[in-house]
Amino acid sequence: MRVGLVINPIAGMGGAVGLKGTDTPAVLEKAIEKGARPIAQGRTEEAIRAAGELVGYEFFTAGGAMGEDVLRGRGARLTIVYSPPEVTSDNDTREACRSILEAGVDILLFTGGDGTARDVMDVIGERVPVIGVPSGVKMHSGVFANTARDAGVLLRRTRVESLPTHRTEVMDIDEDEVRLGRISASLYGYMLAPEEPALMQPYKLALGGASEDEHKEALAKYFVDKMLAGTLYILGPGTTIEAVGARMGVDKTLLGVDLVVDGILLGKDVDEDTILRTLDSFPDARIVVSPIGAQGFIFGRGNQQMSPRVIERVGVRNIMVLATPFKLRETKTLRVDTGDEALDEQLRGYGKVLIGYGIQQVVPTA
Repeated sequence: MRVGLVINPIAGMGGAVGLKGTDTPAVLEKAIEKGARPIAQGRTEEAIRAAGELVGYEFFTAGGAMGEDVLRGRGARLTIVYSPPEVTSDNDTREACRSILEAGVDILLFTGGDGTARDVMDVIGERVPVIGVPSGVKMHSGVFANTARDAGVLLRRTRVESLPTHRTEVMDIDEDEVRLGRISASLYGYMLAPEEPALMQPYKLALGGASEDEHKEALAKYFVDKMLAGTLYILGPGTTIEAVGARMGVDKTLLGVDLVVDGILLGKDVDEDTILRTLDSFPDARIVVSPIGAQGFIFGRGNQQMSPRVIERVGVRNIMVLATPFKLRETKTLRVDTGDEALDEQLRGYGKVLIGYGIQQVVPTA
C-alpha cells in the first residue's frame, strides 16, 4: 500500500500550557515561552507502531520533522517528496500534500488538529481517503481516529481488509473566538475516511435546549452541595462545568481549566505547570470533567492541561465526570486519549457519571 504521511510538528503544543491552539506564529511563540513541548512526532510514532509490519507499506512523506524523522531507521520504504524549511507553517502542510498527491498514494495519514485537517482538505479534498492522528488541541472533525494507536490499527486494517470509505466532516473552529471563551464552529467541508465507527471519532455535535439547561442546573446544585472543604477542584472546560462555576458564584471560563478551593477561584484558564504547582499546596484534589459532545472524550480533547502528570498526581479515583442524560444518550462510551497508553489503560473500564441531583449512571470507558 502506498501511504502518504504528513506531520504538523507544532500541533498540540498549546494544549498543556493553556492555549487554545497554535494556528499563528504569535501564539506558537507564546506557547514556547510558556514551556510547550512538541508532541506530534510521538503521537505519529505510536500510530506507526500500531500499523504492523512496515514491509507492507511504501511511504511518501516530507523531510525532517514533517515525516522523515519518524520513519527513518524503522526499515520502512520511504520517498521524500517535499523538503520543508526548519520552521514550518500551514503552507508547508499544503505543499507536502500536493507533492504526495502527485506521487500517487492510496491513503494519507496526517498528524495534527482541526487546523491541519483544513490545510489537508484544501489540497486533498476527496481524491484519496485520509486518517487523522489526533495531536491538536481542537479535534472536532470526523477524520480523526479516536487515538494515535487507533489510527495505526485503522491503517493496518485498511491495508489488510480494504475497508470501505465514507464522507466525513471537517470542522472550522475560530481560535480567536475560542480564546475569548466563545465557540465558533462551522462546517468547512468533507474528506473521505475509512468507515470503522469503533476506531474513528464522530464530529462534535452541538447540544442544548431548555431541558438541557435544567439538567445542568440540577447537576451543578448537587455537585456544589457536596463539595469538600479544603479540597482543590480542577474544573475542566464545557458548558456543564461552566454551570458548576455559576452555581458557586465564580467566573468559570467556558473553554479553559480553572482551580477552585472553598468557593474561591484560585486560578483561571491555567496551564499544566500552574496546576502542578498548586497541587503542592493542596494534595487533596479532584478533577472534574464532562465528555465532549457525541465524541465522548473526557481527556485529550481541549483539556490537555490535565496532563498525565496532573492525573497521576490527583489519582484516577479522584476524577469526577458530569454529564446530562441527553448528552449520555448521544454518548454511549466515554473515551480517553491522554497520550500515555499505560494511564489510558487505567482509565478504561466502567465508571460512574453524575447525571442529575444525586443520580449516577455507570458508563463504559474506552
